[in-house]
Amino acid sequence: MSLAAIYDVPAPAKLNLFLHVVGRRPDGYHLLQSVFVLIDWCDTLHFERRGDGRLQRHDLGPALPADDLSLRAASALQQASGTALGADLSVLKRVPWGAGLGGGSSDAASTLLALNRLWGLHWPRERLQPIALTLGADVPFFVGGHNAFVEGIGERLTPLPMLPSQRYAVVKPASAIATQSIFGSTLLSRDTKPVTVMSFLAYAEAGEWFGSGFGCNDLQAPAQASCPEVAQVVSWLDTRFGNSRMSGSGSAVFARIDRNSSELQGAGGQSSVTDLAGNLPPGWVGRLCFGLARHPLSGWAD
Repeated sequence: MSLAAIYDVPAPAKLNLFLHVVGRRPDGYHLLQSVFVLIDWCDTLHFERRGDGRLQRHDLGPALPADDLSLRAASALQQASGTALGADLSVLKRVPWGAGLGGGSSDAASTLLALNRLWGLHWPRERLQPIALTLGADVPFFVGGHNAFVEGIGERLTPLPMLPSQRYAVVKPASAIATQSIFGSTLLSRDTKPVTVMSFLAYAEAGEWFGSGFGCNDLQAPAQASCPEVAQVVSWLDTRFGNSRMSGSGSAVFARIDRNSSELQGAGGQSSVTDLAGNLPPGWVGRLCFGLARHPLSGWAD
């Protein structure tokens, strides 16, 4: 029996534990190495099948651009599959944009996975991935379903299901950053020496926090130069948790939280998300986030 609708589809954000720019292709695309981890800061999407082939998006929260990534993903899958079906997409946006958290890319991936079911295509993940790559460098990761060592322009994924569970404070200042401006900066290093999956895993298995001790984010220096608020968040988190790193192209910054951190202890010794949010400067948004072992939709294209 075909589905008429799929509701409450999550689209989780991600963090870059490190991000190295190791080169540049002749076509201008930057070659990257990174470890992406999923976190429980999520957008929520709803999908209702249409028989007239039309695609319409409805914003349940902040207004999105007319041609956002979720709508582009729906159109790309519709064209690739040749289906005569359409859909109403409703998006409740919670993950801030211009943050380096991959919110739009995650929305696109969840749209591909949900419409693959709603339209009865039942394509395997390998068939969705080429479409995902045309939508953006981060989209294949979210379709992949697991935390991963990411290389190339985002298309080469090595799943890392063994990563230890972590807890993070994630904070975004009022300013947003356009990814294109950071990659075009003269301050950006594009020749970082490549690392290996094994070197990363060896560091992680030694019990060190690879998010601050392993590598760096090559985009952080140009981001801080163009957006002073990023440096302010870095300092704010360093003061409280002893570590910080920008995610993606910013402007969000995260810190690993030790289990016994006094900064997040509420009444009765219980950690409190509202304590973190309530202590932020005006205009900043943040959350206590938990790392996810896998994407909530990881089984949808197996």
